[in-house]
Amino acid sequence: MGRVIAYAAGGVLAVVVLIAAAAGGVVAAIFGTSGQDPGCAVATSTTANAARDPTPEGLSPEQARNAAVIVAVGQRMNVPVRGWVIAVATALQESDLINSGAATGHDSLGLFQQRPSQGWGTPEQIMNPDYAASKFYEHLLRVPGWQTMPLTDAAQAVQRSAFPDAYQKHEARATEIVKAYTGGTLPACDPAAVSAAGWTRPAPGPIVSGFRTAERPEHDGVDIGAPRGTAIRAASAGVVVTVLCNVAGTSYPPTGGPLPCDSDGNPGLGGCGWYVQIRHAGDVVSRYCHMLRQPAVRVGQTVTAGQPIGIVGTSGNSSGPHLHFEIHLGYPATRDNATDPAAFMAAHGVPM
Repeated sequence: MGRVIAYAAGGVLAVVVLIAAAAGGVVAAIFGTSGQDPGCAVATSTTANAARDPTPEGLSPEQARNAAVIVAVGQRMNVPVRGWVIAVATALQESDLINSGAATGHDSLGLFQQRPSQGWGTPEQIMNPDYAASKFYEHLLRVPGWQTMPLTDAAQAVQRSAFPDAYQKHEARATEIVKAYTGGTLPACDPAAVSAAGWTRPAPGPIVSGFRTAERPEHDGVDIGAPRGTAIRAASAGVVVTVLCNVAGTSYPPTGGPLPCDSDGNPGLGGCGWYVQIRHAGDVVSRYCHMLRQPAVRVGQTVTAGQPIGIVGTSGNSSGPHLHFEIHLGYPATRDNATDPAAFMAAHGVPM
């Protein structure tokens, strides 16, 4: 909080997908540094074989092209990697990743079988895989808490299918397909690596402002330099005890409507912006400030270590996107029981 050193992701993501024309074609996806969730280390280059065999992860050249578009659009829109898996699983269920016309008596079209009559766009737009994937992600991002839902629930919230449980069976295959575009594994923070003590990093990036330094003696946490849109994760399992918008000395509970924290803050404004507190075993409390939008969790919700709880932003008393992270050795959290998060996390097997 307060004065921070703005930290930006190195460079702009470029996604290049090459589809070999020969039989048993090869998909090559080349990713630069991710502008979203950079701790999810996306490979700088990777090649995935497709359509070589009938294994669940095998794809025809057409399916591979369409899967590549879904992944590329998700990355371009700064959708967390979990969203890519949901989108690919949905397309597997709806069209088997084939950009097809109406398969039923309805006017369902394209990779996600979207319907012009329900406002998804014109037939020509929907048959464009880039457009169709963009519309899917737009709707997904409007679903409160979608990152913590079972895949089939998140997909159903977008699709409104007559078969709401149908998407779940595609999760494993969709995961393998997305892995092909991230160097053979999902990014390390999906799921986050959890120490033997049950703790994990809340966000990737360096500490750009420390705990109660000489320059900032009242800084009761550390600032982690992570770009806007990066997923913030519960540092350990626990129960959410606070979800508030806090600016200029006033706190607002989530209402679903516009609040001051929905806009970028500034130095001197005061407050944590959108923030969450989680109560862990032994009455340890973790605090996460300056989120981009209303957090993805609610008071009373139980969370697991590494579970996404919000997105990095710069609401409240902030001069640039980052995560202000605190640890308190006591409940409720007060200034008197704040401790250095870097030292605490290191003692619990998570060097920062």
